[in-house]
Amino acid sequence: MVKNMQEPIAIAVPLAKRMMNVMVSEKRLPSGEEVREFLKGLNLEELYSGKGLAVFRNRDIVVLIFPRENIVVDVLPASGEVSDALEVIAYHDKKLNSLILEILPANDLEYEGNIGLEPVIVNLETGELESVPVLGDFEEEKDGFYLVVDRETLERWKEKGDLNTCPLCGGELAWRGKKALCLDCGYGVKVR
Repeated sequence: MVKNMQEPIAIAVPLAKRMMNVMVSEKRLPSGEEVREFLKGLNLEELYSGKGLAVFRNRDIVVLIFPRENIVVDVLPASGEVSDALEVIAYHDKKLNSLILEILPANDLEYEGNIGLEPVIVNLETGELESVPVLGDFEEEKDGFYLVVDRETLERWKEKGDLNTCPLCGGELAWRGKKALCLDCGYGVKVR
């Protein structure tokens, strides 16, 4: 399966990583302005901002931000293929007293509500990360596209015992040294 660096997942996962960093270090949701800056840093051009909405775009992706009490970011392919679209949602769950960030598919029927990405859960009482999200940035190499994770993420992931499960789709990972390739979705994972 040929993967494209400009699929919605190549924007949603790095965006979620940046949002998670704010949630963990500052124990709050990122502001709409911070999310806008993160998207600019991911090489998206801001087309519009106002009236509770911001719109970004590059050649292959359109992103809509709805920053209110919760933050909702829709990441859509510019081709209009909505079945590949993803939604990044960050909110405060008052019952759990936690900040939650999820990446959900726009097409629940195809993905059955899960694309393999574990949600970010930050307990506001302890300030601890209570989940094991495997988030990072993507890089293209001659042999494919890789989700690049840091050592700290790898150690949390290893403690959970899921190193052979693709963090993007839930499929099977085949490791060779510090790199792995998913036998299902075709993305790779590497550690830096």
